[in-house]
Amino acid sequence: MTPDEAQLRDKLRKIEALFAGAGTTGERFAAEAAIKRVRDRLFELGLRDPPIEMRFGLGDQWSRRLFLALARRYGLKPYRYHRQRLTTVMLRVPQGFVNEVLWPEFQQLNAALVQYLMEVTMRVIREEVHGDASEADEVVQALPAGVSA
Repeated sequence: MTPDEAQLRDKLRKIEALFAGAGTTGERFAAEAAIKRVRDRLFELGLRDPPIEMRFGLGDQWSRRLFLALARRYGLKPYRYHRQRLTTVMLRVPQGFVNEVLWPEFQQLNAALVQYLMEVTMRVIREEVHGDASEADEVVQALPAGVSA
């Protein structure tokens, strides 16, 4: 495991701990206990906020896979209907759980994952393809055909 990957894993654990109810950043709870607390919270929300069918559109495979794993970790069963896009995920879940736990946790975990993937991608491009991996220059108007910048 690379130091970057270890750092990402640590960051993901801290975000999970935050949403599982950890009091301080330095606290480390056992994974089982954290998941149990969140599942208990899901159960409590389900008693006062019955599950409804919700649709989530996740634009890329990394975000979708993260969301699927997070949902399954909490005992939810993601699905999609025949002919729905692969980017669509359906869940039967209390809306309060989505608003208070699942979606905020997903957003923070996804932001950390996207940042990590971008850093790795840029490093590989700079080291293996070309040192300049910056965006294309913006020009005021189109150049005439056959003229290079």
